[in-house]
This record gives sequence, structure tokens and C-alpha cells, in this order.
Amino acid sequence: MYTQTSSTQFLPSVLRTFALSLAIAFLGTMIGVFVPPALFLPLAILEFVMLLTAFFFRRKKSMSYSFLYIFTFISGITLYPIVAFYSATAGANIVAMAFASTTVVFTGVAIYATKSKHNFSFLSGFLLAALLAMVAIGIFNMFSPLGSTAMLAYSFIGVLVFSGYVLFDFSRMKHYGVRAEDVPLMALNLYLDFINLFISILRIFGILNSRD
Repeated sequence: MYTQTSSTQFLPSVLRTFALSLAIAFLGTMIGVFVPPALFLPLAILEFVMLLTAFFFRRKKSMSYSFLYIFTFISGITLYPIVAFYSATAGANIVAMAFASTTVVFTGVAIYATKSKHNFSFLSGFLLAALLAMVAIGIFNMFSPLGSTAMLAYSFIGVLVFSGYVLFDFSRMKHYGVRAEDVPLMALNLYLDFINLFISILRIFGILNSRD
């Protein structure tokens, strides 16, 4: 187990790297405007392969900063069609509200996790099971689209699951510490938490807006 000192020392580095990752992803989303539609699927496949590679890094407990930033850049590009869709159908203000709401939820849960004396590492198994269930439902939705009510429920579950991951990741860093070589991997975890939380909240806002 790492010491509390190592956690205090490198947590700011994780947060800075996470913030830079979001900025790079935002740049990728802006560049996505100029990416031909035919390239989004290959980029999404590349992103998935890199994500699998990241899980390998997770087992090895090491990841380079260059890998992290390339991944988040590609992730930003593949996020563009989603953002563009909701901007066109619900309005840019809905996207902005979703991003602001995500920031508030993420920050609130992160502060609670770092201030709480409880160790939420026990959530690992439950969160993984919930995530796998969401992935299975997501694949099912590709072949047999869910109705708006079912998709709304799915999105609310997504908010709970990824908020749980924010709680889990910050709690783990607080109680078990972060080594210098762990910083890129921990930043990637927070990035994935934030982006998936954002997509879930954006989907909720989009569905509710379409019902007005």
C-alpha cells in the first residue's frame, strides 16, 4: 500500500494531466468539424484498440504521457458527431448545459471522495458489473434501438455508474496513493469518467428537450 504522502504529492499532477487531457480532447472535437465522415468509424475502432491497450497498461501499472494525449485527441475527434448531433437537434445551449452539469457533478463527487474518511474501493466489482451490463445494452441498442423512455433510464444509470467511478478513482488515489509513473493512467481513468458522464448527461438533456 502506498503512503498518504505519495497521494498528496502526486494527486495535483494527476489533476493537471487530466485537465490537459480534456483540453486536448476539446481541440480534437474542434478538428472533428473538418474530418470526413468516412474516417470516424476507423478512428472509433482505433480508439477502442487503444482503450484495450490501456487496460493492458493498467495491469503493468505504466503508461506514457504521449499515449494518453494521442488517445484523448482521437477521443475528442470521435466525440464530435455526438456533440454535433445534439447541437443540431437540441441546440448548442443544451451541450453547454450538459458540460457545465458534468463539471459540477464530477467536482462535487471528487471533493466528497477526497474529504470522506470512507474507502470506496469496495465498489470496484459492482461498478465493473454495471459497466459490462451497460456495454451489453449499448450493443443491443445498436441492433434494436431502445425507446426514449428506456434510453432515458439507461442514461440515468450511466450517470450513477460513472459518478460511482469518479468516487472510486478519487477514493483509491487518496487511500492507496499515486506514484509518479501512475499519473498518466490515473488521469486517463478520470478522463474516461468525465467523458462518459458527460455523454450520459447530454443524452438525458437531449431526450428531455425533445419532449418539450
